[in-house]
This record gives sequence, C-alpha cells and structure tokens, in this order.
Amino acid sequence: MSDRTASRTRQTPVAETPDAIRNVALVGCSATGKTTLAESLAFASGAIGRAGRVVDGTTVSDYEEIEQQHRRSVQLAVLPLEWKGIKINLIDTPGHPDFDAELRAGLHAADAAIFVVSATDSITAATRALWRECDEEKIPRAIVVTKLDIARHSYDELLEQCHDAFGLGPDTVRALFYPVFDGDRPIGSMGLLTGRSYGEPGPCPVSESARESLVEAISGQDDALMERFVSGEELDPESLQDGLTREILSCALHPAIPATESGVGAVELLELIVTGFPAPTHRLRSAPLCDPDAPLVAQIVRVTGDSYVGRISLARVYAGTLRPDTTATLTGSERSAERIPALTNPFGKQQRPVGEAVAGDLVCVGKLATARPGDTLHDSDHPADLAMWPIPEPLLPLAIEAHSRTDDDKLSQALSRLTAEDPAVRVEQNPDTNQVVLWCTGEAHAELVVDRLRNRHGVQVDLVEHRVPLRETFAAPSSGHGRLVKQSGGHGQYAVCDLEIEPLPVGSGVVFEERVVGGAVPRQFIPSVEKGVRAQAAKGVATGNPMVDVRVTLVDGKAHSVDSSDAAFQAAAGLALRDAASHGETRLLEPVAAVRVTVPEEHLGSVLSDLSARRGRVLGTESPGPGVALLRAEVPELELGRYPIDLRAITQGTADFARGYLRHEPMPTSLAAQFLDGRAPTRM
Repeated sequence: MSDRTASRTRQTPVAETPDAIRNVALVGCSATGKTTLAESLAFASGAIGRAGRVVDGTTVSDYEEIEQQHRRSVQLAVLPLEWKGIKINLIDTPGHPDFDAELRAGLHAADAAIFVVSATDSITAATRALWRECDEEKIPRAIVVTKLDIARHSYDELLEQCHDAFGLGPDTVRALFYPVFDGDRPIGSMGLLTGRSYGEPGPCPVSESARESLVEAISGQDDALMERFVSGEELDPESLQDGLTREILSCALHPAIPATESGVGAVELLELIVTGFPAPTHRLRSAPLCDPDAPLVAQIVRVTGDSYVGRISLARVYAGTLRPDTTATLTGSERSAERIPALTNPFGKQQRPVGEAVAGDLVCVGKLATARPGDTLHDSDHPADLAMWPIPEPLLPLAIEAHSRTDDDKLSQALSRLTAEDPAVRVEQNPDTNQVVLWCTGEAHAELVVDRLRNRHGVQVDLVEHRVPLRETFAAPSSGHGRLVKQSGGHGQYAVCDLEIEPLPVGSGVVFEERVVGGAVPRQFIPSVEKGVRAQAAKGVATGNPMVDVRVTLVDGKAHSVDSSDAAFQAAAGLALRDAASHGETRLLEPVAAVRVTVPEEHLGSVLSDLSARRGRVLGTESPGPGVALLRAEVPELELGRYPIDLRAITQGTADFARGYLRHEPMPTSLAAQFLDGRAPTRM
C-alpha cells in the first residue's frame, strides 16, 4: 500500500456544509452483492487500503461474528467516504427479510437509494415492493447490476427485466454506463454521455442509438434541451449532466451501472453519487429545514452496544449543528436532558473522532443512556418530535430461560438493553405460562437475538418450547366432596366442603355462590371456601392450566368448634374441586387468534389451503387494491407458532399478516387427549 493511500485511509471525511454531503442507502435482497459493492466503493475512494479490509485488518461491513459465520448482513453499516470534496455516507442495509427494521432505518436516514440487483437471480417480490415504496416517497434511485461475469442474459436484457419488474415507464431505466468485456470477463465500462472509459480498455457494444436514447430521456423534461436535441445540435457535457441530475432528482429517470467484485463500476458510481444524487437540502420528504444555523433537530437511527465505551447511538442531523460538550433534550419513550460527549464517525468496528456534525450529516453519539431508535435529539428551547419509521411487527415467538442463577440475575437488564438496540424485538413476560418470550421477525432474527444476549450482553440462555396459554373448564355439571381431617397434638385441622360445579358461557370466569343451610359451614369460613376454590382454579385441576367459565356453589359442609380454620377450609375447597374433576368431564380451551393476511391474488389459493390445514376458519376475503386480496380468518394459536416462516415460504415473501387474541374456545377432543395424557403435541 502506497504512502498516499495509507494517509488517505486514516483521514476522517468532514463536511462543512449540507451541500457537501450525500446520504445513500444500498438496498436489495440477500446475496446480490451489496456489501461487496460497499467495500469496492470504499477501496476506490481510498477509505480502505485493500478491498474488504480497514487498515487494522477488520472487515468494513459484517464485522460481527454471526455475520461472518453466516456471510450475511444483520445490521446497517455506515461507511463515510470522500470523493472530490463530497462526503458520502454510504449506508449498507441488510437484505434478509428478518432484518427489515434495519433496512427501514437506513432508508429513512438516506436521501437516495441504490438498488443492487444480481444478474444471476430474478428480482424478488420484496425488492419490487420496496421500489414502489421509494417511488411513493419520491426517493431518487439508481440501479447497479452485479455478477455480470456469470450472467445468463445480456446487459440490455437485464435492464429490460428491471424495467418490467419495477413496472416503470418507457424511458425510466436507462444505462448510464455499459460494461466492457474481455471474452466473458467484465474488465471496465464506457460512459454513454461522456464516452469515457473506466478500467481496462476493450471492445464495448454501445451503439449510437443507445446514447441517443439516453440523451432523449434526459432532454424529455426540458423544452430548451429537447429543442436543441431535435435540431441535431451537439449537446455539451455540462448541459447533459444538468439534465441527468434534474431527471434523477425528480425520479423521472433511474440510471443503471454495471459492477463486479473486481471493482468495475465503483469509480463510475462514486461519480454518479456526487454529481447526480441529492444533497440533504433537496430532501422532499417531511423534515425540518436543513440549515446548520437553525436550532438542533436530530433523530436516533440505531443504537448499538460496545463493551468498552457502552452504548453508541447513530444519529441523522436534520437541522442545526451537533457539537460535543453541549446539552440537548432527548424526546421519545422517555424525556431527558443529555450532555453530548465526543462525536465519532463509524467505520466498521472503528469510531473515528469528528469535531461536529452539520445539518444533513450522520454521526455517532456515545453514552446516551436512554436513547432508542426513533427518538429525537433537539435543542432544549425548541421542542421537536420526529416521526418513527415503520417497524415490522414481530410475530415469531421464542421462549427462553436463564441458564443459571447468575444469568437470571442479569437477564432483565440484558433484555432492556436488547430492546433499546433492536426495536423489532418485543419482550413478553407471560403471566399464564410464566415464560419469558422474545417475539422476533423470523428465524434469522431469533438467532441474532440469542447470539447478542449471549455474546454482547454476557447472559447465557436456554431455548425452551413456547407454551400457548390454555384453559380448563367443565363440560358438564359435576359435584365434589373435600374432607380435611388432621390431628397431630394440640389443635388439628378439620373442614368438609361439598361443591356443585356447572359450566358457564365463554368469558364468564369463575363465579362463586353458596347455598348452605342450617349453618353447616359457619359464615366466617365461607370466604375461606371461595378463596380456596379460586386458588385451585388458578392452578387447574387436570393439566395445570387455569380453570375458567364455571359456577362453583358451596352446598354443604362440616366444621369443628376447635379444629376448623381459614386454612383448613381453603384446603378442603381445593380438594372438593379436584374431586369434582376426577369423576366429571373436563374440557381444554385453546386461544384463538383473529388473523388478517394481505397476499397477492396468485398466492391466495395456497394461503387458504395452508390455513385450512391449521384448523383455520376463513371469515371472508376482500380486495383492497388491484391484484391483492385481504383474507380474514380465525386460527388456533397452537397452529400459528411458525406461521410467519411458512407464510413467507408459501408466498415468496410477498404476504403480510397480523394477529390478535380473540377468545378461548374448546379444543378438539383428540388433540385435548394428548394434553390430558401428558403428550402435548410439538407442532407449532
């Protein structure tokens, strides 16, 4: 590595004005090459000494151990680069659908997006949906085509596929650069507007008609430029560049660039970012005015934990200037005054000090004790509260237990830190099953959550089977006799209870009544009987699940003038309830969820068949939009444990669903028998 490159890699890009900043998100599904592209850009800009490595040997992106093991991104990574005096905050987002919350955070912090598509794979439905969302938000976009060395189609054919997949107009996707090949190996590219070659020289199959088509698309929104073009005038590069930038910013044109692992396309893309992508001052979405001299308004994008410096919060500064050793107010789940410590730029595992961050920039702030993603950091005298970006609802349950007593003591604090870092995980302390349940977005997310608990927060946990909160009830009237007689010297224990039990409608709970005549049970002990009944009902009588929807009536009993007591009648009441269950007919109730599934119509049949196999009852379907069906159903929660994973597989990731508790209802006899016999089914 040359001295010149080495000195460049040690520099921290600094932006003095918003116009000198570009915030760009790399988006696309897994295995398209986003992280490789990010490292190529870092290498081409001089930010790293060799592709894929920072100076000290750490990987630029995917530096967590779990990322290296599975070769996939699980979190957004920000790489501050510099090109021709412009600071580029390159936001590399995860492509796996389980980490959609990280993708949304990165896209929210960006002003433009680069969609990375692979020449070897089709464009996924999730990528198409994300493109439509960016279009609705008017986010400028470009397309980078990777893996051209093993492509099955020509570059033009691949661009046509992008055009069809994204449902674009006739002149919307245009090649800005064409690949140059040596046989089947891409070795460089040719710029259509400038005629400039990048990389190694070689033959480039670019026709004059391709250039004319691009120029026509650029000129389409400018009458003066179009008139010059139609008249046959040779348009100067400055006019063409201005027209290209105007078309990109208005989302009327999306330029395409070829890229390879060897670095083809990196310099070309850097040039496009600094000349054609918007500065923060151009942001069309709702945000404070991007003025460095205005009162401070910033938003926390993500929070990470570090074993040495503690919590690190990545913030996007929307207005004002964030400086160390000043005080600001943090507004969100909590409101607190925060002293701003030293600021840093993230780069892989490194944190590089910076003096300040102006409006439009991304910066890391340490030691914000209560910060959570989405919180607003603002000037104390000028309140502000920015809206949170959409967070996917976690619907996959993961039950855990602390491995040891020491781990149990640390678990609560670790879970608090975990949820502060990852808003896509929800912690539930289920009072019915006494389980700690982590609700995740999928299997990969669940694996990450457990890995971070163990390795980042130092708490060893064991995975256990997630239990659905069942209920017991009586299927028919029954009666029970409870007798407690104990004599052990001194005062003994004596109480007799006779109970009658009858089932009630769903939702009635436990109703206690008494019809004792002749003072068989003294009045002062009747509350004791009720207390014993309710205590036993809470513990259950057949499977250890709470009993509900019954009327329990005390009809008779006996007492002793000396040996009867509150405790004795409580115990006798519990014995009577269990006795009634032993020769009566009990029934298990299972929770049923109200389910809403939004799915493309071509997958509706598969989803209906799957719900039928899960004992679901479809209530109806409707059409909220063209080609989309909204399905409403009631499904037992026992059948929904893995539904997020299975639904994603059935619909190729194109469906969304929501669930909510509806009621408990009787479980089928054959299934209930397995619980009553201690053979609880494992299917979730």
